[in-house]
Amino acid sequence: MINIHNLSVSFSGTYLFENVTFRIGAGDRVGLVGKNGAGKSTMLKLLAGDIESDTGSMAMEKDLRIGFLRQDIDFIPGRTVLDEAYQAFVEIKKVEADLDNVNKELAERTDYESESYSELIEKLSDLTHRFEIIGGYNYVGNTERVLLGLGFKREEFNNQTDTFSGGWRMRIELAKLLLQDNDVLLLDEPTNHLDIESIIWLEQFLKSYAGAVVIISHDKMFLDNVTNRTIEISLGKIYDFNKPYSQYLILREELREMQLAAQKNQAKKIEETEKLIEKFRYKATKASMAQSLIKKLDKVERIEVDEDDNAVMNISFPVSIDPGKVVLEIDKVTKRFGDKVIFKDIDLLIERGTKVAFVGQNGQGKSTLIKAIIDEFEYEGNIKLGHNVQIGYFAQNQADYLDGEKTILDTMLDAATDGNRVKVRDMLGSFLFRGDDVEKKVKVLSGGERNRLALCKMLLLPINVLLMDEPTNHLDIKSKNVLKKALEHFKGTLVLVSHDRDFLQGLTQFVYEFKDQKIREYLGDINYFLEERNAQNMREIEKKTTVEPTKAVEVEEKKAPALSYEDQKKQKSLQNRLSKIESEISELEKKVAKDDERLAVDYEKLMADTSFFSDYEKKKKKIDELMMEWEEIHEQLQ
Repeated sequence: MINIHNLSVSFSGTYLFENVTFRIGAGDRVGLVGKNGAGKSTMLKLLAGDIESDTGSMAMEKDLRIGFLRQDIDFIPGRTVLDEAYQAFVEIKKVEADLDNVNKELAERTDYESESYSELIEKLSDLTHRFEIIGGYNYVGNTERVLLGLGFKREEFNNQTDTFSGGWRMRIELAKLLLQDNDVLLLDEPTNHLDIESIIWLEQFLKSYAGAVVIISHDKMFLDNVTNRTIEISLGKIYDFNKPYSQYLILREELREMQLAAQKNQAKKIEETEKLIEKFRYKATKASMAQSLIKKLDKVERIEVDEDDNAVMNISFPVSIDPGKVVLEIDKVTKRFGDKVIFKDIDLLIERGTKVAFVGQNGQGKSTLIKAIIDEFEYEGNIKLGHNVQIGYFAQNQADYLDGEKTILDTMLDAATDGNRVKVRDMLGSFLFRGDDVEKKVKVLSGGERNRLALCKMLLLPINVLLMDEPTNHLDIKSKNVLKKALEHFKGTLVLVSHDRDFLQGLTQFVYEFKDQKIREYLGDINYFLEERNAQNMREIEKKTTVEPTKAVEVEEKKAPALSYEDQKKQKSLQNRLSKIESEISELEKKVAKDDERLAVDYEKLMADTSFFSDYEKKKKKIDELMMEWEEIHEQLQ
């Protein structure tokens, strides 16, 4: 579908990636990963045709339809949610308009016997047939299904798009994209503004999507559930494996270990040869042998180990002053938006040094309560801050408050005080903004880089209580881990809103679940909360209904009926096929393992060999196909 060959892109003389080559084929579901600023969004823009590369070529099939979920969207004012979603159906809407015009004209005509009337009837027939072929009778139902799946309510369908927040507008744009009949979907962090139920729905949609998908995401669970291939951009190179993210990490580490072993073995042989050269070079009878060994050594291609980009942030959240024992007291707090009650009669007391997590579905009031604490709007009841409390607030869209026209350095200097202005460059360095990077304008930064800058800016203020609403949005996986470590060592009080179980694990002492206008306290960390709710992960918690059985009903176990001769014959055939598939997989895995050993010894040369690379990829793809067939047969046998 799309072939990329020796593609290079640079900014200000520095390559984001150089001479990268890969192919996207039908059925590929690619997770595009890497550190913030590595070039992931740039790669999507290249694939979409928004920008051009410095060198290299990109070839694609004729009339290939590519859909791209951009981070920046711009809707025409005055359209409703449905109106905007219907923009996905350009041809259907045109044919629909033509049908309306023809029907209107037919209603007004009385010359039933005329030739022009007959032509109009024929045109109506053609348009009706075309309308049916292109899905005209299904588009309304499909649109409603996708909008509901992405979290919209029916009563919101006719609301104008400009009444929705940026996150909800992004959902409308995603709905349009999913409704289009594209061959390739390019999705830039599609889960950032979705709640858990919408993420699960999107996963199911993408699993059954007929075309290819390329996804930028820092959500490990989403990548593992949706993708079948991972491409990482790191230090100007790409690493490409036909595995979901978690499996890819294991394989890449295994490859690196093989390269290290091969490099160590080669270094030992080189050292032995150099000793022989040194031993023979001054002996007349052995001089020719020494020269021969030198020439042989010069021809040896030194094994290089893939570099890892291990640069990470260095964050700490120092406590300004010690507050009183009670830092926050919430008494009978209720918040309404019009007739809608978000939460009612909330009581909550948080003491100094406590770390708590707010969990629950979107729309249950987690972010709303945090905004009430910082007095962003009016509410009923009382919220009292303790003595000497100094709040640091990180909003879900904190990066949006940054001025895109300012440089990174100016953003920090303008927010600094006389006491910390001299520390600004050191602070930026800790957040990986070093050297000339600080002169970049904010508008050219990636989403993750903006989040890092927003975190850094927040540290310019004195803090002893942190309120953080989804702080990991846009952050790459390594940055998430660093932020978590910093919060673990924070000596102050933390209130954290997050859906990310990996991030929350071991970080908080109390969990407050928001549900049905109330909150419920769990005296333990996120693991304790999950055990109490008898769930394995946050997704199960957030998609459960409130309906539960009132009593258990014991069902007598029934024996399976005896199989007929035909069924026994079919089962035996399936078992034979299963054994054959297992043998084929075993043989292919041995061949791939040998290829991996060769790659460890001569990676650059082999990857440049298109025939080897093509054969290598075919073997791995065949293994994936056989695994899928194995699973299908196994299910049939069960």
